[in-house]
Amino acid sequence: MPLQVSSTTRRGTRRQPAASRRAILRAALAEFAGEGLAGARMDAIAAAARVNKALLYYYFRDKEALYDAVLDDFFVRLLSRVTQALDGGGPAGERLLTYARAHFDCIAESLHYARLFQGELMSAGRGKSSHLTRVVDQYIWPISLRLVEVLQAGMASGEFRQVDARQFAPSIAGMIVHYFLVAPVARKLFSRDPFSQEALQQRRAAVLDFIAAALFADQSAGVKLAAEVASRAEAQSRVASQVAKTSTRRLRVQGKHK
Repeated sequence: MPLQVSSTTRRGTRRQPAASRRAILRAALAEFAGEGLAGARMDAIAAAARVNKALLYYYFRDKEALYDAVLDDFFVRLLSRVTQALDGGGPAGERLLTYARAHFDCIAESLHYARLFQGELMSAGRGKSSHLTRVVDQYIWPISLRLVEVLQAGMASGEFRQVDARQFAPSIAGMIVHYFLVAPVARKLFSRDPFSQEALQQRRAAVLDFIAAALFADQSAGVKLAAEVASRAEAQSRVASQVAKTSTRRLRVQGKHK
């Protein structure tokens, strides 16, 4: 028999808080990225998440609170992953390239965030953002400090050439984020999907290669390490994809036997 889902536990009730909250955050991300905070509608978010408005306001008291939650959903994950990379064992070069890979992959897994954050920066430029200061203080500043420390450690050990770490750190972030911001232009220029798995893998490898070539004192060693770090990311992606497919097949088989 096929799997049965009780109507009393369907998404959109308080009986599945994790699933409902996740659905709301996904729908809100798409709405905020497309319409901005001012233009986003709670009705549209509730409809896209397949929950009623009462449940939406049960989890998030207003649109500002939901917007904050969407930002936190990304930046908490980003902070955790890049900090783990920067604080990991091994030489500074290994940690820095692993950081760049983690940063790139975090955005690639949540494509709306680049557009959302671009909108936030534009709002801040017009003096209309009350969220950017919190995001910078809570997430971006700690990442930047740690990244500068790793750059300085690499220069001290002789692994990196001498650069201005406070200039090089934002250049790394800019290289990573820029690709996702200009994706519509890339789609027109190259007539292909910039977010396909192949395109993302190629871009990730190119970003790591460029950083290594610009930073490592031994450029050839740095470029070789960058290729190794990029290859590990591709291997991990393949494993994750295979695990997901296996889990899906297992659920289907279990459903058929019930």
